[in-house]
Amino acid sequence: MVVEPDRPQRIARLTPLGDVLARIDALAKPVPPRASDLSGAVGWTLAEDVVANAPIPATARALRDGWAVRADVTTDAGTYAPAPLPSAVRVDVGQPLAGDADAVAPLDAVTIRNGVAQALAPVGPGDGVLAAGADAARGATLLAAGRPLERLQIEVLAAAGVTAVRVRTPRLRLVRARRSGDAFIDAAFACVADAIGSMGGVAVTAEPDGLASALADAAVDAVVVVGGTGSGRNDATVHTLASMGEVHVHGIALLPGETTALGTVGARPVLALPGRLDAALAAWHLLGHVMLARLAGSREAARLRTAKLTHKVSSTVGLSELVPVRCEGGFASPIASGYVPLSALAQANGWILIAPASEGYPAHTEVMIRPWP
Repeated sequence: MVVEPDRPQRIARLTPLGDVLARIDALAKPVPPRASDLSGAVGWTLAEDVVANAPIPATARALRDGWAVRADVTTDAGTYAPAPLPSAVRVDVGQPLAGDADAVAPLDAVTIRNGVAQALAPVGPGDGVLAAGADAARGATLLAAGRPLERLQIEVLAAAGVTAVRVRTPRLRLVRARRSGDAFIDAAFACVADAIGSMGGVAVTAEPDGLASALADAAVDAVVVVGGTGSGRNDATVHTLASMGEVHVHGIALLPGETTALGTVGARPVLALPGRLDAALAAWHLLGHVMLARLAGSREAARLRTAKLTHKVSSTVGLSELVPVRCEGGFASPIASGYVPLSALAQANGWILIAPASEGYPAHTEVMIRPWP
């Protein structure tokens, strides 16, 4: 006699992707901001505008190596009729202009004869000069809140004299539904941990004492579970989540990733990813990215680009589908649909998203390429 396991996890319906994204918007709120030294804030998201407290630069400075002069006394200067310069001070790039100088003449536009500086060519007011406040006026916003801090922004702020910022750094507890040993779950775990770090979050990966312990961790802002979302004999993630909090969604109209679940324990969002590698990556890409961005208060738009399909791609109406592609130049080749094998995952360098109302795209369609993974 075949015995059915007690209370297997079942998916009653597949919730449309748009509805799940709306639920994430409602559940995931920005975490409290904290102060950070500028040098340690790479990758984190600004919680407050960074404003210039004084004009930058505070005084006019040289934009080139040369001679700081008054422009009006060089008006009639020429090679055969040099104009005497009452004052000419040698300056290097970045040095402030002294006195009444309002221009920086190139080095070869000034000569010294018998100890007297003479202009060999005219310069206009402001030539070779960075005016006071040219980089930023007092009160100007250097960077707006919600902007992830990349290396360029860090160095720009440092050049402007900023030493500390207010940031949001969500802490996400990342946990396997079962102890490590499943190569696919381990691979998904590692990919998601890397993605959390690259998006300005902190992945808390220390193995807790079971799934229930991870869900109860009040020291984190959200929980991401990998595995245990299906109806297998050992799948219990959704049951465990229901026993400790609330399951808002189990089953999403997303291919791959149908068994993904979303819930809460207290105020903490919980995203449960399938244990299948392709499905876990797809669900993280479309849902986890959004959840983390909301927790960080990020307003940065996704960085997409366009490419033309090399051949037709078909999709099931009613399901949102992420299709991995291989992009070369301005073209994208779909390399899998439905289940994405390891060989396709290894080749992919982008995704395309097919809307649930679409049956796919014909060859040569221009599509939006999402970054991988």
